[in-house]
Amino acid sequence: MSSVELIGGAAALLTTFCWVPQALRTIRLRDTRAISLPAQLAFAAGLALWLVYGVLIASWPLVLANAVSLALASVIVATKLRFG
Repeated sequence: MSSVELIGGAAALLTTFCWVPQALRTIRLRDTRAISLPAQLAFAAGLALWLVYGVLIASWPLVLANAVSLALASVIVATKLRFG
């Protein structure tokens, strides 16, 4: 594994798993007042596009990181829609 791949992998891990605490807090407290729905929807749409891009160029680290991030963002959006 090259240093470039290691840097990309580290970036993917950090930017993906930084959303875990927010998703868990949102699920646990059901408090979404401070979360902007338009911002979360735009973020989720961007992640979906990155995911498609990763599939098209066959970059599996990009695909995995964005799939996990999209799942976490979707949980936040769903909680926001359900509990306002």
